[in-house]
Amino acid sequence: MWRDAGIPADSFYEVRPECTDVPKTRFKIKAGKTLSVRKWQAAFSPEGQLDIGKTLSRIYRGGIHPSIRGEVWEFLLGCYDPKSTFDEREQIRQSRRVQYARWKEDCRQMFPVLGSGRFITAPVITENGQPIQDPIVLSQINPDKGSQDNGSSTNRNNAMEPVMDKKVIQWMLTLHQIGLDVIRTDRTLVFYEKQENLSKLWDILAVYAWIDTDVGYCQGMSDLCSPMIILLDDEADAFWCFERLMRRLRGNFRCTDSSVGVEVQLSNLASITQVIDPKLHEHLETLGGGDYLFAFRMLMVLFRREFSFCDSLYLWEMMWALEYDPDLFNVYKESDTDTEKAEGSKGKPKSTRQCGKYERENMKSGAKNSEAQLPISVFLVASVLKDKSSKLLTEARGLDDVVKILNDITGNLDAKKACTGALKLHKKYLKKAPKKT
Repeated sequence: MWRDAGIPADSFYEVRPECTDVPKTRFKIKAGKTLSVRKWQAAFSPEGQLDIGKTLSRIYRGGIHPSIRGEVWEFLLGCYDPKSTFDEREQIRQSRRVQYARWKEDCRQMFPVLGSGRFITAPVITENGQPIQDPIVLSQINPDKGSQDNGSSTNRNNAMEPVMDKKVIQWMLTLHQIGLDVIRTDRTLVFYEKQENLSKLWDILAVYAWIDTDVGYCQGMSDLCSPMIILLDDEADAFWCFERLMRRLRGNFRCTDSSVGVEVQLSNLASITQVIDPKLHEHLETLGGGDYLFAFRMLMVLFRREFSFCDSLYLWEMMWALEYDPDLFNVYKESDTDTEKAEGSKGKPKSTRQCGKYERENMKSGAKNSEAQLPISVFLVASVLKDKSSKLLTEARGLDDVVKILNDITGNLDAKKACTGALKLHKKYLKKAPKKT
């Protein structure tokens, strides 16, 4: 008998005892519905190929057991091809770990605090590349000894030479902002009481900022990366899981002098609401909220603030299962670095059974225009607005009221119902939306 069936999953993500106002999870581990360790292992052939179709439907019915969440997420995010074997995946895994170690060493050579177990929360360089003396460096704090080793790190930074390379300057300018966000991320969790876990999060975000020069680092990325650190023991594996997630979301973080990337999704949200609830859309426009900026945070960090930590993970895995595309791995592989030469086994073209329910609906509609490419997260926000439509129409007399009504949903949303509502709205939208020629 599955001993922890029916219990909340909060116990897997322990909250610090003094944090008494943290929302409780609604997600319960349910035998027969939640993807269990046994069902997960049984979904693989003797060689290691995964029956992804069965797995996706199980995830949507009841989420993933926390003990296997990390390894299942690697498939959902396209780290591995379900048709690959155990040996092929191990080859890819080792190759990626080597690549991450190289990037991290490159970063360490430029700024030795990286990989030291410490991180910074104050600027270390000016915009013209001049080192800033005596930066505040958070050292590795040992609670048992109560000591803080600030001296060596400060001396090391004082010895920094002026930096001429613009790319290096830009990267180093982001490092303290990453540190400031790291110490604010999921601070209610016992996991982040350990300095080594905070520094691991800082290291991954710093390495990512170095390799993705278009995006670098933006506020909110720490919220997306944090679960990967918690679910995957190996830092390199956590990095690649985060990197795959960023491939889906990096457009939200890409900024220019005149716009923020997420504005595209906000515009899509406005179009969807106009089609499925024109009265609400007109009301929001009258209030001056036609740009839908009040939904900025939901889309930027995928509802991390609206759900408990555990429920946000449950929501994410349901979303990824619904929009899963078996071609994901091969699409990503084409743009991977040369070091990643390990081949997943080539299989038959994708069938609808291997796709998530949301992706199947897109294929069925035959839509190849932008509507088909909208992420399910936009419809999730639309379903929240639809659910609160009558309240927004009768009580919202200004944008502050809109924000207040939406803030009231924090901790009160049901992840499964939200996904079900998103699917219904998606289907309705595909039928009613004007077709592009």
